[in-house]
Amino acid sequence: MPLSHNQLWKAIDGLARREGISASALARRAGLDATSFNPSKRFGPGDPPRPRWPSTESLTRILHATGLSLAEFASLAKDAPERPVTVPMLGMAQAGQDGFFDDAGLPVGDWDQTELPRPKDTLLSLRVTGDSMAPVYREGDRIIVDREASDVRKGDRVVVRTTGGETLAKEVSGLTARTVTLSSINPAYEARVVPRKEIVWMGRILWVSQ
Repeated sequence: MPLSHNQLWKAIDGLARREGISASALARRAGLDATSFNPSKRFGPGDPPRPRWPSTESLTRILHATGLSLAEFASLAKDAPERPVTVPMLGMAQAGQDGFFDDAGLPVGDWDQTELPRPKDTLLSLRVTGDSMAPVYREGDRIIVDREASDVRKGDRVVVRTTGGETLAKEVSGLTARTVTLSSINPAYEARVVPRKEIVWMGRILWVSQ
């Protein structure tokens, strides 16, 4: 039975996970352009978007590069969907009540779940330098940023890459059609108004390790 568009791309993503690398790294290993398997390449223009299929040559190359048979590749498309990685989540008010922690301080009872960021090509990790975002982000903290975040809003904490070569971790305090105002948590630093034409990319900060 032929694979659907969704199953075929799912198999490519599954093969990358099996190899312990990203879809971009899989493409490079096979001698292809690093963007060949990016999510943005999987649909073309149109309403609804027109599905794009990987070429036979690109599939042959990744199978050769990984030593996978066609049957094994097809099985990746039919595996059960990957379960998200989550951790227990509780409101701060509830956390003060009895019945949610055992004697060792571990969660028990009825908790919600917080889904952690899943690995994907648009995620990157940066180490914080300087004190402009202290005390929220301190020197040496590691942050995970999603470059694909297109719905950045006022109040979001973001990383911005500028045409001048700067990479800034800031809080969005203002948005217009032409500019973005970036503020620091540390009051010793003044806000900056950056023209959108000088922003190469802007990604939302999803997670911080302190």
